Amino acid sequence: MPIVVTLDLMLAKRKMRSRELAERIGITEANLSLLKSGKVRGVRFDTLARICAVLECQPGELLAYEPGPEGDDEEGADA
Repeated sequence: MPIVVTLDLMLAKRKMRSRELAERIGITEANLSLLKSGKVRGVRFDTLARICAVLECQPGELLAYEPGPEGDDEEGADA
């Protein structure tokens, strides 16, 4: 998928552990781990907003677009 989650980089910049972030935003460590690894298909805006509030960052600092070879997008070009 061309969208890459860079949450682990922001956690390192803020010197915060995943466990602390999960507690502060009200999700499980397991779900945060899935988000960090990019294994989720989406994220709720309220969850993203809580992450940004705690880490004092913008959504664009947590997500990056990295295009791959054509046909790499699972949704297809028409989506």
